[in-house]
Order: sequence, then C-alpha cells, then structure tokens
Amino acid sequence: MRKLYQSLSEKDRRRYAAIEAEKLGYGGISYISRILAADRNTIAKGIKELKSESETTFEGHRIRQKGGGRKTSESLIPGLNESFLEVLKHYTAGSPMDEKIKWTNLTQEEIVEGLKVHGITVSVTVVKKLLKKHGYVKRQAQKKQTTGITKNRNEQFENLARITEEYELQGNPIISMDTKKKEFIGNLYRSGTLYTTETVTTLDHDFFSLAEGKIVPHGIYDVQHNRGYLTLGISKDTSEFACESIKSWWINYGIYLYPQASSILIKCDGGGSNNSNHYIFKSDLQKLVNVAPYRNQNSTLSSLYIGV
Repeated sequence: MRKLYQSLSEKDRRRYAAIEAEKLGYGGISYISRILAADRNTIAKGIKELKSESETTFEGHRIRQKGGGRKTSESLIPGLNESFLEVLKHYTAGSPMDEKIKWTNLTQEEIVEGLKVHGITVSVTVVKKLLKKHGYVKRQAQKKQTTGITKNRNEQFENLARITEEYELQGNPIISMDTKKKEFIGNLYRSGTLYTTETVTTLDHDFFSLAEGKIVPHGIYDVQHNRGYLTLGISKDTSEFACESIKSWWINYGIYLYPQASSILIKCDGGGSNNSNHYIFKSDLQKLVNVAPYRNQNSTLSSLYIGV
C-alpha cells in the first residue's frame, strides 16, 4: 500500500487514502493515517472530493490534454478509408441470403500492395485496423446449417437413447466407429511445427504418384471406458476393413473388458465403408457374428446392433 501511495500524484494519493479509510469504516482515517503517514485532514479532503458529484464524474479533470496522444493513420493520411474500400471493391463477395455477410479473398499483404497503387503506403498493422473497422474479421466456416429435417428424426434419437441405456444396464459394450482422414506416406508435407536442429524439407507437391502408399485410419471408441483404438489399413476403406477393425478390437480388448457380453451396440454414420444403405456392410457384419472368435468361454456374443 505504501509503494502504491508513494507512486501516485498528490490528488490521487488523497483519493486512494480516502478509499482505504472508507472501506474500514469507524477509525479508518486514523489507521490509514498511520499506515501511509498521511495527514488526517488530507484524507478527509479526499473523502469530501469522492462524495462530490463534480469530482465523481471527473468532468474538467483530464490528465492528458485534449487531442493528445498518437494520431491515427486515418487522420494523418487523407482518403485512406476511401482508397481502402476501393481496393476491396472488386474483390468482395457476399451471401445471396444475407446482405450483411460479405467477405474478401485478399490478404493483408495484397491490400497493402493495392493501396500503393493509390499512392498510399501503410503497414499490415494499419490494414488490420481498417479491416476491423469496416467489419471484416478473420473467421472460419462453421457447419451449423441443417440440410433438412428427416421424418421421425426425433423418434430415431429417442430409440437410440433407450437402447444405449439398456446396453449400459446390461454391461454390454457400446462402441462408436468412423474412418479418419486418409494420409499419403512419403516425403510429403505435413501441417504443424516441431523443434529441429536442421531445416526439414519435403516435396513441393503432394501428388499421389509421389507417395509410397496410403494409410487408412479406422477409429473405434469405447464409450463406457472412454478409450479409443486405431486400426491402420494400407488398402481401401471397405466394409470388410471396417469389420476387421471391429474384430481386431474384440479379440485384443473387448473380450477381456466385457467377459459377459452378449451383444455389441455400434454407433456410426451412414457413409463410406459403413453405409447403412448398402447391403454389403450388413452382410459383412453378419459374417463377423457368425465366425466371431472367442477366447473367453463365458462370452456368448450373438449379435451386433447398429445405431446409424
């Protein structure tokens, strides 16, 4: 408190002392007077100033002279706003559904170069401020618009929630599965950064012909144990591969985590290798159930329930 008190101006000192004294209530002036080595009359004057309406509004008590401070680029460069909007004019698109939504495909550096054509030289920092002033904020598209409402959609989710609850009570496994982003293998570019002692270089193009192969990651998530598993394939994202991933998980993990399981609930989307509209996926699942290997004699797995 003493360090802060000594760093303030005379007016702010008495106000700060007054605030601390007011917080303590009765006897506060005497206590703060001893702590800060401030005169009691000075503290009383500060309290009076704080209670004064003219002082609390701080009208006419500017610390900095009006008009002080660094001048903005807009005030120093005439016609900056007009030139900025002119540069964006032919590189601006908008939403046909909402006239308020507009975007530009120009980068900050390209806008700087465009302003130079108008005889204005500014930095990307100024351009960033101009973009913000005119409502242009860097954003990423969000998947929020629905493609339509399916009949009985709510009933489907209610049915899935009911079945999920039944499986939880029975102690049967509930897994969610999906194929992740496929990756080409080779000296190809990967996003991200890392610490290295030397520069890391890759090929300048990511053509499939330059790759040594392709990895197909298939993920399985055990809902009840909050644990994920990943199977890597080197061929195609087929229904057979998806079922082999389930089989691999069951043999190596599921049969030990759920020794009394009689059924598995599988949650997945309706596309790719597990397309619900294709007969082949259902056929491969049935084959999996028919020939499912059991290492635990107590396991009597007899069905797979698919929740798409």
